[in-house]
Amino acid sequence: MSTKAQAGENSFLERTFKLKEHKTNTKTEVLAGITTFMTMAYILIVNPLILGDAGMDIPALFTATALSAALATIVMAFTANYPFALAPGMGLNAFFAYGVVIGMGYSWQFALTAILIEGIIFLILTALNVREAIVKAIPLNMKHAVSVGIGLFIAFIGLANAEIVVPYEATAVTLGNMTSPGVVLALVGLVITGILLAKKVQGALLLGILLTTAIGIPLGVTPMPSGIVSAPPSLSPILFKFVGFDQIFSFDMVVVVFTFLFVDLFDTLGTLVGVASKAEMLDKDGNLPKAKQALFADAIGTTAGACMGTSTVTTYVESASGVAEGGRTGLTALTTGGLFLLALLFAPIFTIVPSAATAPALILVGLFMMEPIMKIDLKDYTEAIPAFLTIIMMPLTYSIAEGIVFGIVSYTLLKSLTGRGREVSVIMYVLTIIFIVKHLPIFS
Repeated sequence: MSTKAQAGENSFLERTFKLKEHKTNTKTEVLAGITTFMTMAYILIVNPLILGDAGMDIPALFTATALSAALATIVMAFTANYPFALAPGMGLNAFFAYGVVIGMGYSWQFALTAILIEGIIFLILTALNVREAIVKAIPLNMKHAVSVGIGLFIAFIGLANAEIVVPYEATAVTLGNMTSPGVVLALVGLVITGILLAKKVQGALLLGILLTTAIGIPLGVTPMPSGIVSAPPSLSPILFKFVGFDQIFSFDMVVVVFTFLFVDLFDTLGTLVGVASKAEMLDKDGNLPKAKQALFADAIGTTAGACMGTSTVTTYVESASGVAEGGRTGLTALTTGGLFLLALLFAPIFTIVPSAATAPALILVGLFMMEPIMKIDLKDYTEAIPAFLTIIMMPLTYSIAEGIVFGIVSYTLLKSLTGRGREVSVIMYVLTIIFIVKHLPIFS
């Protein structure tokens, strides 16, 4: 490429993503985008396997997962200019398959219709600034706590994915088999990535993932690819497969849609606030500029994803890995979205990265996310206790949403019962009532 052409390209990227304003550059953003993709590429395999248990076509789901992630992430890049990536959400896909379809006995077409309705409702709520108002209503100390909680949560995900910790009836979790190849690989990767970080090597997380993946080949953990290039599977088995109006206007649909709405709303808000806090993107009042645009990307992704045939699309906590590598603009997201499109053609290559290779990156991102804890006022117990509950409940309940619920309810009650109710916004009171009612036995 000529010098003149490079200048033109850089000028376009500068105008579009304002790299200098965000104190970053093209190389850093692209590396961050690749890192984010590598830490969340597992969704290309995991999402089809989970939804496949609901009776859906697995090859078609691979295409739907990649396309919905690419679309939503690229929308995030150009509308909000944030380094956040989106894809079908874990937990929500499990509720789709094992809760709605297998547990409640509904068809996967019924569940898919519920996702479409949820996406449309989110578009309306975002246009009316309802979701943005909720983001602004969360107190600053709790926003910092959300970041720390997500850090512990994502580190726990890494430890569990590598089977360094495993389920255990007596103590909930315990150490896994420390001599198994997957665990050994994860621990080796943790040491390698830690050394790279200590040496301040740029792209340390990504390089750590790649080196660990390579080491996994002789250990038998990393499979050899079956090929290099393959045509993406057809979407036709799951494209626009919705139920009729007789099932749409039913009480059962209302219950399912509400559940999807609740979990997705607070998972997304928690991720946006937590990762933005780590990236120091919150303003002096603790608000996220262009939150509305970011939430639109989420709503568009969910709506389009339902049409393609996949479960709710949401902002990913793994975005923190790209932020940790220096990603600060939509160019990071654009890179990640582009790689999801590329994955459609190079599926055999992209899907060989084992969870043991991405686990070290997730564990160390948990460390990076701890920094905002120094900004939390731990001397004021009406602030410290809700922050602590937010932090600890995320990994323990395996849910960002439930951590936020504990934080908001405890914040409102402590402030109100200590004569400081005026410090609580009306929205926080409303959310507290909704959360308490939702967890009553009659509604559980």
